[in-house]
Amino acid sequence: MRLGSFPLPWVLKMQISHLLGSFTISALYNVFLLPLVSCSSHGEVTASSNHKGIKEHKQSTQMTSYMAVHGLLLWVSIGFLMPVGILTIRMANKEESGRRVKVLFYLHAILQMLAVLLATIGAVMSIKNFENSFNNSHQRLGLALYGAIWMQVLIGFCRPPRGNKRRSTWYLTHWILGTVISLMGIINIYTGLKAYHKKTSRSTGIWTILFTAEVSFIAFFYLFQDKWEYIQKQGLILGNSQQPTPPSDQENVLTQRDNEKILLPEPCGKRNALGNLFD
Repeated sequence: MRLGSFPLPWVLKMQISHLLGSFTISALYNVFLLPLVSCSSHGEVTASSNHKGIKEHKQSTQMTSYMAVHGLLLWVSIGFLMPVGILTIRMANKEESGRRVKVLFYLHAILQMLAVLLATIGAVMSIKNFENSFNNSHQRLGLALYGAIWMQVLIGFCRPPRGNKRRSTWYLTHWILGTVISLMGIINIYTGLKAYHKKTSRSTGIWTILFTAEVSFIAFFYLFQDKWEYIQKQGLILGNSQQPTPPSDQENVLTQRDNEKILLPEPCGKRNALGNLFD
């Protein structure tokens, strides 16, 4: 029996040879090529993961640097320059007039403008680089402080001259707002240190101690300034006062005689005796 021009046994041999060849190629692919392809794909995945990890590490390091610079700017601005500016204008208010008053006033203005400039730079950094969801007290208080600082600047430029009826109202508003900004700024620096520790897991104990020492020194100087003039007056009174010396016996006798001369009536008639006493 034939199939076409080839006998049947030859067709079976060809089919068997074809099956053996396919099996051999499949085995070689599974043994040699498949591990190479798997290793190549695994290497690509590993390289992609490493690249992603390096990128995330760089972003984390950059964000930590931004947070440190932001905190330093606000520390110098609200935690140092503004309180020192308040001390200078307080010293100027104690002076009557002269060149020293002008120097202290311009020093106050320069310190406050530098503080506003640094605070503005810190605000721009926080808005541009941080996630401002305003879901914590530090971000909310910081936003309120930015607005209050610029409001204080506008109030400072609108200062009426002395003798104007609006001068008292302006001074009270400027003083209250400046004091509130300084106190709230100090509180917000503490909350910022806490937020930095929470984000980076880095210790902020030394910075908290340094800032507390600085604020304590400024507060002590602020209170001491009011008492310094009083302390000086106390020293002058105690140093220049002289103890009264007890009078001598002779002085006592003379004083007693003078008093007797004044009190005793002169010898005269009855009609003039009462007149001498009333005189």
